[in-house]
Amino acid sequence: MGAEKTTSARAAAEQALAELYHASYRRLVAQMFAFTTDLTEAQDVVQEAFARALARPQGLGDVDTPEAWLRTVAINVVRRRWRRRQILDTILLRDRPVQQLVAAAPGPERADLRDAIAALPRVYREVIVLHYLADLPVDEVAHLLSVPVGTVKSRLSRGRAALAARLHGYPTEVALA
Repeated sequence: MGAEKTTSARAAAEQALAELYHASYRRLVAQMFAFTTDLTEAQDVVQEAFARALARPQGLGDVDTPEAWLRTVAINVVRRRWRRRQILDTILLRDRPVQQLVAAAPGPERADLRDAIAALPRVYREVIVLHYLADLPVDEVAHLLSVPVGTVKSRLSRGRAALAARLHGYPTEVALA
């Protein structure tokens, strides 16, 4: 009878995760896309977050806000990949001269805001995406990125200024609630 309960609990956890997947997958991918500026990477990290949730014996049944848990896991995966990529780039470029590559002109499918966010330094892009696109409060962004609240506020201010410089002709006033 104990094995039957375990199987039933596992099936319930998988069903709850499937429902969460259908409800939040697109939103999480959109947030991670703004974070990474690479759709394939965004999809990969969200999939990995769901795979990690599925690997947990109780699923996300013990988590208060499952979507926030998934977002945190996805962000941590992105940051781990960035660190690994940076180390690899350092190793590969150590003995070779840096060549400048010419990129093709952006096509009409690229949006101004996406381009402007993609051009931001990573630390500014992280806080802009989490605060404005994921609608997280400043203190939660600080906790998620493991930085002080003042650092998040500073990065938001500098990120907004950088976006304003890139988005000529757009209103730059930030409405305070």
